[in-house]
Amino acid sequence: MTKQRYYSLDVFRGATVALMILVNNPGTWAHMFAPLQHAPWHGCTPTDLVFPFFLFAVGNAMAFVMPRLQEAGSTVFWKKVIKRTVLIFAIGLFLNWWPFVQWSGDSLQFREWVSSDNPERGVRLFGVLQRIAIAYFFASVLAYFFKPKSLIYISGVLLVGYWGLCAFLGSNDPYSLEGWFGTAIDKQIIGTAHMYRGEGIPFDPEGIMSTLPAIVQVVFGYLVGLFIRQQGSVDWLWTHVSETREPHFKLLSGVMVTGFILLVLGWIWSLGFPINKKIWTSSYVLYTTGLGILTLGSMIWFIEVQNVKNGVTKFFDVFGKNPLFIFVLSGLLPRFLGLFRISDGSSEDGTPRYLTALSWFYKYVCAKVPGSPEIGSFVYSLCFLTLMWAIVYWMDKKRVYVKV
Repeated sequence: MTKQRYYSLDVFRGATVALMILVNNPGTWAHMFAPLQHAPWHGCTPTDLVFPFFLFAVGNAMAFVMPRLQEAGSTVFWKKVIKRTVLIFAIGLFLNWWPFVQWSGDSLQFREWVSSDNPERGVRLFGVLQRIAIAYFFASVLAYFFKPKSLIYISGVLLVGYWGLCAFLGSNDPYSLEGWFGTAIDKQIIGTAHMYRGEGIPFDPEGIMSTLPAIVQVVFGYLVGLFIRQQGSVDWLWTHVSETREPHFKLLSGVMVTGFILLVLGWIWSLGFPINKKIWTSSYVLYTTGLGILTLGSMIWFIEVQNVKNGVTKFFDVFGKNPLFIFVLSGLLPRFLGLFRISDGSSEDGTPRYLTALSWFYKYVCAKVPGSPEIGSFVYSLCFLTLMWAIVYWMDKKRVYVKV
């Protein structure tokens, strides 16, 4: 086996990270093309595929690491997994708190863990990286102690069990924002001061209970990665027939059929348990995993079998080599630059107005692009993504890889 045989996995992971950066950094949240927005509640847009695809990719990577950890023994396994879990969670919390100060009028004030002025406000505890850390930890433990067949049964129990919790512990409308049972648990355990408020009320889309089905997303990624690894170790994608090379479809057919089955099952389940990213429903897990498998299978076909390796694959590949670093940087940089304000005149009542360097770039460069406001906002996203790409491209050239 060579790493080149799994180049498609690197491209898949890199493309996912690149899309995460793209959708998280618009010129303005007020003007975004519909595919770049999350579904208001039920439903699934292309943007709603990004996070589950990344969790799926985390599971893929586990399939290539877990055999070595199992050979090394329990001590090495626990040390590695706990260290990685704590670091990723801590980085996510650091990102939420960063840059530790904020503008209040004309002065910078320290961001308190819980606001002394309003005890209902504080630093958010959970987030994307925190969910990745927790899902990675429990998926790793399951993968270490259970065989693949058992993992399938355990995943089914977790998904069905989560459905039951939502249905029986929720209110009259258990799958609504107000009726979902997980919010009450988050309020009791982490407190409203540390919850997300993007929906207008304390509600955390990366909260405690909705992380349960997200663990299954990583487990599914692990199982698919394990299948790819095992098939690759036998005869990879090619078999010799006389003096010709013909595509070997055992791996691809297994991947694509599995992806299609999960996609259909997710859609059928959604008739009773709606597809919903914000409460990470079980149907959403099956639906997005199915799409993720089909996407990965297509990449294997084009990249490995058809040997399509060009500027597009290279563009995403460098993101995949430093995924955590560049995702964190894409969050740290705008918040740090937000501390440096540029005067932008004054409002009608004489109050000074300020812009950050990035908001100035959007207002006076990207927003000037002809067309609808969505175009200018998207141009800004592309410019920011290009900046992030230039950084990871340089790091790849210098063989600098940041691993946790």
